[in-house]
Amino acid sequence: MGFWKEAFAVVKENDPAARYNVEIFLTSPGIKALAAHKLSHFFWCHHFKLIGRMHAQLWRFFTQIEIHPGAIIENGVFIDHGSGLVIGETAIVESGVKLYHGVTLGGTGKDTGKRHPTVRRGALISAHAQLLGPIEIGEHAKIGASAVVTKDVPTAVTVVGIPAKIVRVHGEISPERELTKLERARHVSFYDHMGGI
Repeated sequence: MGFWKEAFAVVKENDPAARYNVEIFLTSPGIKALAAHKLSHFFWCHHFKLIGRMHAQLWRFFTQIEIHPGAIIENGVFIDHGSGLVIGETAIVESGVKLYHGVTLGGTGKDTGKRHPTVRRGALISAHAQLLGPIEIGEHAKIGASAVVTKDVPTAVTVVGIPAKIVRVHGEISPERELTKLERARHVSFYDHMGGI
């Protein structure tokens, strides 16, 4: 499936207000930002980094969505509303991911190399969630609104809060996927990540 065909299908599937392709094309900032990113990323990967950055900044002005041209974003990602959304240079976003306004896939300022999150297939990142550092969000995980996530999130769980903690396990619950064991394994602690206080 080509980018546009898949993008229109994803918007229609996830946005009850979307009616037909022309309307989506003209009114959806998310689809425009993702299409523009394809070109910015092409420039970035072909050693026209300045042109890639300038192109990304132009579309940031038009869409209020900032995607670094180095970020890797698969087809089939859905951005709803999008205002204030930021995706950093080394972020990876897989197909089926849903991103809402105000989300940050950012760095902590302490890491080098891979500095930004990897969001696996089918994850949902709610409005104003902040995902910081080279963490991994598991497939079909859900991040609650305004959560601050600084540690890996397992597959098929919901996390909420500051710092984010697991509050629900989706699907079949086995002894290995029991809530308290998963949370203990994550070692989720804002203070641990910040080096202790």
